Amino acid sequence: MSALLETRGVWQRFGGLVANSDVSISVGRGEIVGLIGPNGAGKSTLFNLIAGVLPPTQGSILFDGEAVTKLPAAERCRRGIGRTFQVVKSFETMTVIDNVIVGALVRTTVMREARRKAHEVLEFTGLAARAHVLASDLVPAEKRRLEVARALATEPKLLLLDEVLTGLTPTEAQTGVALVRKVRDAGITVLMVEHVMEIVMPLVDRAIVLDLGKVLVEGKPADVVRDPKVIKAYLGDRHAVGA
Repeated sequence: MSALLETRGVWQRFGGLVANSDVSISVGRGEIVGLIGPNGAGKSTLFNLIAGVLPPTQGSILFDGEAVTKLPAAERCRRGIGRTFQVVKSFETMTVIDNVIVGALVRTTVMREARRKAHEVLEFTGLAARAHVLASDLVPAEKRRLEVARALATEPKLLLLDEVLTGLTPTEAQTGVALVRKVRDAGITVLMVEHVMEIVMPLVDRAIVLDLGKVLVEGKPADVVRDPKVIKAYLGDRHAVGA
């Protein structure tokens, strides 16, 4: 499987704080990869580096075979990196469809085409019936889906999902899981940050665990959850000893 995304020796420092330390990962085309780790592990910082919100202090990022380390976020989006945000960033005073049109305008300046794309994406994400309500009127689970819809409207090759399943009820989470699988089945590679391992592990093809800004372990989900280093990072030394 060829790599769609690679980070090579990526560091991110904020003064004396090291958020990411020599992070080298790859995401193959067609994969769903879970980026997991305890709070403060550096997951969202790494997402921001991949998306172009921040430049890395050191290291390089390759996407679709080309170096994108110095490219701004807007150019990375045009090249095929779409993302959602941990804190929902919908345009509350705009309708659902207008929110998605904003994403579609990355690919076209023709409003008719952008609206057609937005309708298509709303059907795909199960939000078609809510197209003309204000984003502020959506319930939290719908707002998460709206984030996904707007990102999909940019026609990404890689979709970065930042905690889109966090805070949902079990039923809502299962609907979200089904949507992520549907996204991958549509040919879009997925890299997702999640805290709740019970949700993400059955979903992903591979898991990468960050701890204190470093890659702790990566591999098949069943192997990762049994790794003593992962148990220690999440639960503490006492649990790791008994693993």
